[in-house]
Amino acid sequence: MNMMGTIENSPVHSTEETILIDNRYVGSGHPCFIIAEIAQAHEGSLGMAHAYIDAVAEAGVDAVKFQTHIADAESSDHEQFRSGYFPQDKNRYAYWKRMEFSAQEWAGLAAHARERELIFLSTPFSHEAVELLDKLDMPAWKIGSGEVDNLPLLQCLIDTGRPVLLSSGMSSWPELDSAVDLLGAGNSEYLLMQCTSSYPCPAEETGLNVMLEMNRRYGCPVGLSDHSGTVYPGLAAAALGGCCIEVHTVFSRECFGPDVKSSITTAELGQLVAGIRFIQTALANPVDKNTASVSRSEMKRLFGKSLVAARDLTPGERLSASDLLIRKPGTGLPARHLPDIIGRKIPRLYSRGEFLDANDFR
Repeated sequence: MNMMGTIENSPVHSTEETILIDNRYVGSGHPCFIIAEIAQAHEGSLGMAHAYIDAVAEAGVDAVKFQTHIADAESSDHEQFRSGYFPQDKNRYAYWKRMEFSAQEWAGLAAHARERELIFLSTPFSHEAVELLDKLDMPAWKIGSGEVDNLPLLQCLIDTGRPVLLSSGMSSWPELDSAVDLLGAGNSEYLLMQCTSSYPCPAEETGLNVMLEMNRRYGCPVGLSDHSGTVYPGLAAAALGGCCIEVHTVFSRECFGPDVKSSITTAELGQLVAGIRFIQTALANPVDKNTASVSRSEMKRLFGKSLVAARDLTPGERLSASDLLIRKPGTGLPARHLPDIIGRKIPRLYSRGEFLDANDFR
């Protein structure tokens, strides 16, 4: 599965830990698993949700992820987050209600993703959502940052036997320890993702160091769930050895919604994918400078500089710096030998402009 070879010299510790998501190995030494997070960018439109699947497939990601919210199972009239942001919704409960798709509609989205050779994922926010998504045979579960300490929900996912991708945006180390202990007790395959629950997330709060610390602390594959609205953290995480990059995406920054500022556009998503693949190919192919120099010897001759007679030189004369010029190409005595031949006797006649021959100054 690893088309790019083994990724070496990464700050993420090499580990045998990998997880299998559908037919993709995710972990050290394997291609970075890239997830396009749609979340609620579809604004409750089923057609828009399908359009996003096509767009992110064209960008070249591995997986498309939605969020499955069932208002009656997770919310109440008391929920105040972003209340009033959406003019047609009197409260957050009404917003979640508008975001709902039926089981048949979710099945259609999953089928469409598979037709586009994407892995379909959706984050559940209730046991009822787990039950709905479980029937779609999703190959893995993604846990949002707000659900890390919802251990009953986590146990429900563990019981399905599928791998778990867990975001850590609101968690302390003790809370993560508890979640990881539960995953370990259930013999679950898991991957931890550094995430900062700030929308958009500024550079100084990205926490790339936390991604590395999670790898050292738990010895598992790690990645980044990014809310910066730029491609930079994803590229940096890949360069540091992150095994999974998740990023919110929208069609345009002119779209409506609170997550637009923390998302990249679908065009930028294609750039992110290309950049990550480039970085990982580079990491998987370390270069030996001596071997590279030999392979570019012809180019060295073209761009190199040689020592050239500044005037007619007669045999027996001793060379001074004023007798020599430095000119392209590098087909004569290399310019680096200038200090070595100052004061040497000229072995034969050289005409003005003639390149010195290395064999004459052995």
